[in-house]
Amino acid sequence: MTTDTSEGWDAVAKTFMAVRSEVGANIVRRWAMDAFPPSTAILDLGCGSGVPIARALVDEGFSVWGIDASPSLLAAYRTRFPDMPALCEPVQGSELFGRRFAGVVAIGLIFLLAESDQDRLLEKVAKVLEPGGRFLFSAPHQRCEWRDSLTGRVSRSLGASAYAERLQACGLVLADRLTDEGQNHYYDAVKPG
Repeated sequence: MTTDTSEGWDAVAKTFMAVRSEVGANIVRRWAMDAFPPSTAILDLGCGSGVPIARALVDEGFSVWGIDASPSLLAAYRTRFPDMPALCEPVQGSELFGRRFAGVVAIGLIFLLAESDQDRLLEKVAKVLEPGGRFLFSAPHQRCEWRDSLTGRVSRSLGASAYAERLQACGLVLADRLTDEGQNHYYDAVKPG
């Protein structure tokens, strides 16, 4: 018996790729272009197939390093971006390439994790961010739980105030909160330089 380290995402990979919209790509593109010069290395946690987030960043000249636990999604990512580094592993146990990054994104990921895993991931991101680096992630602004429509697994947002407190505890400062055209909420955190 094998363990599904993708927590159900590999089984729904084809459906996910078929229904994933462009929502969020413009927020991420603007965030990166405002924060970093072209060719900056940005870590994409839960990169999936690379559409639309990694594609938006690559199209603007950024170097994207992707991590995803779904072999099927990461295979699609590697096909799209053969020159971009990619790891097939859960972010919870990842060493995040064992290097530092100026930017990290986690779009549609953090709320899929258990609360304790969210805390550990925030700590890991804080450690791999360069001084002055930025972390953009998405999660609802209210504290809530729901079942993911594709995997049926529980998703949970800790809420805006909890995320601000946890970021601060990791040495990050919540610099801004953004909302995309689909009314999804984003947190932009900075590691003081």
